[in-house]
Amino acid sequence: MGHVNARGHELTASPEDADVIVVNTCSFIDPAKQESVDTIIEMGRYKSEGRAKRLVVAGCMVERYRDEILKNLPEVDALIGTNEVDRIVSACEGQLAGAPAIEGEYLYHDLSPRVLSTPRHFSYIKIAEGCDHPCTFCVIPQYRGKFRSRRFESVVTEATRMFANGVREINLIGQDTTSYGEDLGIRDGLATLMGRLAQIETPFPKWIRVLYVYPNRVTPKLLETIAEHDSLVKYIDMPLQHASGNVLKRMKRGSNGDFFLKILERIRKTVPGVAIRSSFIVGFPGETDADFEELCQFVQAAKFDRLGVFSYSDEDTSASFQLDGKVDARTIYNRKRRLAAIQRKIAKFNHRSLIGREFPVLVEGPSRETDLLWEARSATQAPEIDGVCYINDDNGLPIRPGEIRRFRVTEAHDYDLVGEIVDQPEQNLPDPPKIHFPILSVHSTAQLSRGQAT
Repeated sequence: MGHVNARGHELTASPEDADVIVVNTCSFIDPAKQESVDTIIEMGRYKSEGRAKRLVVAGCMVERYRDEILKNLPEVDALIGTNEVDRIVSACEGQLAGAPAIEGEYLYHDLSPRVLSTPRHFSYIKIAEGCDHPCTFCVIPQYRGKFRSRRFESVVTEATRMFANGVREINLIGQDTTSYGEDLGIRDGLATLMGRLAQIETPFPKWIRVLYVYPNRVTPKLLETIAEHDSLVKYIDMPLQHASGNVLKRMKRGSNGDFFLKILERIRKTVPGVAIRSSFIVGFPGETDADFEELCQFVQAAKFDRLGVFSYSDEDTSASFQLDGKVDARTIYNRKRRLAAIQRKIAKFNHRSLIGREFPVLVEGPSRETDLLWEARSATQAPEIDGVCYINDDNGLPIRPGEIRRFRVTEAHDYDLVGEIVDQPEQNLPDPPKIHFPILSVHSTAQLSRGQAT
């Protein structure tokens, strides 16, 4: 988006207004692949009907199925793999047809042109790309390449610029954020980076969150750093994937539930008030009834604040595809429902304990569910993956998107909270920019509108 915008093109969320349609794909699991193919076909109709001139397909699916896309989807004019982002302008302007794939490893930096697709008040910064872990269920290293960190000052520069432009919350992401800096020779790289970001001066309170931490890389230094700085939100997203030692061994992740419980105890002791999110895969090849029972007991003991439960997807290029002991679809479905029900009870109990409590929230804006409510998020609710705080009473105190306000909980539900605003509005909050690009489509597609290069 940044490259085409810098070239002078205009972005639009409406495919009917576009000269060029770009479909950004995913191929991590079967449902994502199917959604990508369905979207390509849907967007292809705009071209066949003469309403769009070009159709470009980008992203991970290109890395995995380049030849198949060219053979089976003739409506596609150009392909952009994950290491070919710099080619997007050529693809959109018709100069890339037939060009061979680029071999290499792409990594954006602070000088890369960028357009934020999020609301102004929060954003993401990718601090590293690729992964060196051998998890048998995962195909990401095949398409994203080996782990590589961004330069330290590049991340700091981008974060400083974002805060100066009114961003209130930055979420640090990468396939493995806890390995940040190792390839650059930086000891305790992630902790050092977060400590430096916390020192960026801003006229308003800021939040900095890190996502996707690997369990055996959660060091004492990282936890101490998060506990030390108010702007580093007390939130740990640590996908554990399972608790059975047998399953974890087949996943090539190692460890076991007892070890994880010790990690959780250390996290909670070091970072008071921390919220911990994790995710688990059910139905991995070889997962027995006893393995699943062990996972259920672990989740009950761990009492996570947030939890994602995912069905195993048997990807043909993953190492786990070759494993025996495949679990049937109905069993996977039933296990997923049962584990989610266990977590739902835990979440409801945790939320009920918050009734009457007050804490800061970041105001998102009018609710997507009803015009009668506004939405906000606490520091322990990550954007787009966790629940929200619904504001049903502003007590006559004006509220604006992007403010950090004080919220009192009056109702508790399984995943969301309801409450009221109890403090005065922030003063001298900067006005929103005149140009804002929202998230472009529910199908993760972006389109370029009519507009010639300058």
